[in-house]
Amino acid sequence: MQKSEKLEKTLVILKPSCLIRGLVGEVTKRFEQKGLRLAGMKMCELTDEQLNEHYKQHAGKPFFKQLKDAMMVTPVIVCCYEGVDAIEVVRQMAGTTNGRKALPGTIRGDFAMSFQENIVHTSDSAENAKAELKRFFNDNEIFEYDMPQHNFLYAADEL
Repeated sequence: MQKSEKLEKTLVILKPSCLIRGLVGEVTKRFEQKGLRLAGMKMCELTDEQLNEHYKQHAGKPFFKQLKDAMMVTPVIVCCYEGVDAIEVVRQMAGTTNGRKALPGTIRGDFAMSFQENIVHTSDSAENAKAELKRFFNDNEIFEYDMPQHNFLYAADEL
């Protein structure tokens, strides 16, 4: 596979609710079946400092401490996925943040009943994806490798 400018990288965090409910395989399977390339994956325990930075847009809101506490119940699995329009594709697959309102067929629509305990976090923009990936991965933890099936996932002019 040639490196393409059209390929985007995005962050997915498999939250404690995903791990506790035994959904890791099901969720990662969906991204793989869609054709996204897994470029990095690791389990880690999030720190208060990481969560303060990651959720800084929610600082001062009444649910901020509860949100951070929920993200530290168990380790999480952070993933880097890559593909054409990967950020948008992953967000569509995840569904709306509130699991009760997420459409059936989406990850949250099929597995979540909560706004907070909603199985996954996904990057919402190219700028945030870049910052979030840097927050959770070192450069040597994101990999490039050939995926011969790209020829069957994309037309030549899409890459």
